[in-house]
Amino acid sequence: MKCLNDRDVKNAILIGGVCSVSYLGVYVVRNILGAVTPQMIADNSLTTEYIGTVSSLYFIFYAVGQLISGIIGDKIKARYMLSIGMILAGICNFLFPDMVGQPSVAKIVYSLSAVFLSMIFAPMTKVIAENTRAMHAVRCSMGLGIATLLGSPFAGVLATMLVWENVFCVGSITLIVMGILCFVLFWHMEKAGIVKYNQYATKDKEDSSNGIKLLIQHRIVKFTFVSIITGIVRTTVVFWLPTYLVQYLGFSSKQSTIVFTIATFVISMTPFIAVFVYEKLHSNMELTIFLAFLTATVCFFGVFIIKKPVLNIVLLVLGIMSSNCASNMIWSKYCPSLRDTGMVSTATGFLNFTSYGAASASSAIFANAVSVIGWGSLILVWFGFMLFGVMISLPFPAKSHWR
Repeated sequence: MKCLNDRDVKNAILIGGVCSVSYLGVYVVRNILGAVTPQMIADNSLTTEYIGTVSSLYFIFYAVGQLISGIIGDKIKARYMLSIGMILAGICNFLFPDMVGQPSVAKIVYSLSAVFLSMIFAPMTKVIAENTRAMHAVRCSMGLGIATLLGSPFAGVLATMLVWENVFCVGSITLIVMGILCFVLFWHMEKAGIVKYNQYATKDKEDSSNGIKLLIQHRIVKFTFVSIITGIVRTTVVFWLPTYLVQYLGFSSKQSTIVFTIATFVISMTPFIAVFVYEKLHSNMELTIFLAFLTATVCFFGVFIIKKPVLNIVLLVLGIMSSNCASNMIWSKYCPSLRDTGMVSTATGFLNFTSYGAASASSAIFANAVSVIGWGSLILVWFGFMLFGVMISLPFPAKSHWR
């Protein structure tokens, strides 16, 4: 079972590898706007408020797209969802720099990019959950988590090397190529019987009300709150990190980009830490989430108290990583554990919908709040979210027996 010659292990490596590399391309493109925001503000291409509005619209369309794509992903092959989504998103991002001079059109193009990118994650999670053993599914999902976090430093590297228009161009071409390769590789895996669909369809989900009851029985309400809180941190706080470094800590635009790249690379190690802690706690997902929120609460309070740039950045990064550990439990453990319901894609899409819906609202609020209450008070808001996370992660129900 543990031998590398084991067919199930090889299949898991192939499925996880294809999905993780493809998703890395998705997240590089997703993080480009945040990485180049200081450049765009510095050369007066766009204002902070406008970028806040664009990012907010992006998250709204991405959230709604996740909800719809999640449902569709339980009905059609992932090959079509993934390839079409990546290719069309690549085209939209390629067009975006040319549309900046037309603000309304730029908003539409970037929002459409969000819709197409939302077609990727839920079907991928379903494929992993239904075609790998439980222990392998956690590690394959961890690969997706690493890809989401590596996207930021990769985007940051591009932002340090190229002007912002070319960063969008390179990211878009990469995503289009990924979409084509993904279609070919998934077609091959389907033909070889490595990827199969609807192996765990249940009668309960045929009636929508029964499907909802089934997910409620699997504690989706609690994980919805976890998704909302962690979504605000892993998406919005990281998005505004370069701007925070410039406006609050006094870094230059160039320094901000370098620090952002290093910080997000460190943050990308979070999935390894989350799975390590989870296994050390005897696969107790609930305790892992509680400790993650508790650590994040302490770190964000430290960010508020300590103003020295280096220590401030260290604590902020640790706070983000801790929150991401809680988030990682949702996508690496909870969602794949819903395999037997036949609703992995639907549930994953719904949780992503709530996560990015919260991110959308908070992104616009954060952008405007900075000028009203200042970064210091905003840090206290982040601290409050983590404290709420501690509260909802108690008490600990019995740990899952999914294996």
